[in-house]
Amino acid sequence: MRIVVTGTRGQLAQSLLACETADISLIAVGRVSMDFEKLQTIAPALASAQPDVIVNAAAYTAVDQAEAEEARAFRINSTAAGAVAAAARKLNVPVIHLSTDYVFDGRADAPYRETDATSPLNAYGRSKLAGEKTVATANPDHVILRTSWIYSPFGQNFLKTMLRLGETRNEISVVADQYGCPTAAADIAAAIVAVASTLLAKRDDARLRGTFHLTGSGEATWAEFAQTIFDEAAKHGRGRVNVIPITAAEYPTAAARPNNSRLNCDKLSDVYGLRLPDWRHSVCTCVARLMSGA
Repeated sequence: MRIVVTGTRGQLAQSLLACETADISLIAVGRVSMDFEKLQTIAPALASAQPDVIVNAAAYTAVDQAEAEEARAFRINSTAAGAVAAAARKLNVPVIHLSTDYVFDGRADAPYRETDATSPLNAYGRSKLAGEKTVATANPDHVILRTSWIYSPFGQNFLKTMLRLGETRNEISVVADQYGCPTAAADIAAAIVAVASTLLAKRDDARLRGTFHLTGSGEATWAEFAQTIFDEAAKHGRGRVNVIPITAAEYPTAAARPNNSRLNCDKLSDVYGLRLPDWRHSVCTCVARLMSGA
C-alpha cells in the first residue's frame, strides 16, 4: 500500500512517515513539488507519487494569525483541499482529509457527534469547515477525520511549549475552563493507516465514507493537560512545576476558542473498530521520548 501524504514538516506528516513498514510505503509530498497556493502544482505532484490512498494533512494552522489572513487560510484549507480531493478522484483513489474540533462553537454540554450542527467561532474554523465541504463535493470516496489538541515530538505544539516553559519556571498559569481531548499525532497516524487499509479492502462499503471524529480517549482542560505533562517530565528528572488555573478571559487571544472541544468518537469505533488510547498514556510516551532525546 502506497500512502501519499501532503506536507512534509507537519506533526502528522512526520508521524505518518514513522509508520512505514515493509508492506506500507509512506510518501510525503511537499513544497518542492507541490504548493497549496499554486493549484496547478497539486494534481501533477500527486499523480507522480502513484498513490493508493492520499492523506491531506497539509493545512494553514496559525489560528490567531488566520484572523488577519482569512483569505489565505481559505485558499489553503478549502480551495487547495478541494483540489487534492479532485486529484484523488481523477486517480480513482480515496482521500483522507484532516479537520478540526474548531468547526463547532463549543457551547454544547456534551462531546460533539458528527451529526451536530457546526458553527465555527473563528476564521481558522470557518476555513476548515469550508474545506470539509469542498473535499466531500470533489470526491465521494472520502474520509474526513476531525481531531483536536494535537501534540507530538515534532514541530510546535502545546506539549513542547509546556516543556520549554517548565525549564525556567516553577509555576505556569494555564486556562482551566476549556475542555477537549488531547490527541497524539502518533495515534492519529496509526489510525489513518488502519482506515486506509480498510478503505482499500472494502471499496464498495459506503459506511466507511464520510465524516468521523478521532481523538484521544478521555478529556481534560488545558490546565489538566499541562499538569500531566509536568508530572511526567518530573519522572525524568525535571523540577516540579505547578499549574495555576485561570479562565480563558484572563488569557485573551486574537481568535476565540470553543469552551467545549470534546468529540464523541463512537462512530469511528462502530464502523472501523478503532479507538485511540487514553490521552494520559500517550502523553507519557511522548514526554519520555522527548526527555530521552530520541
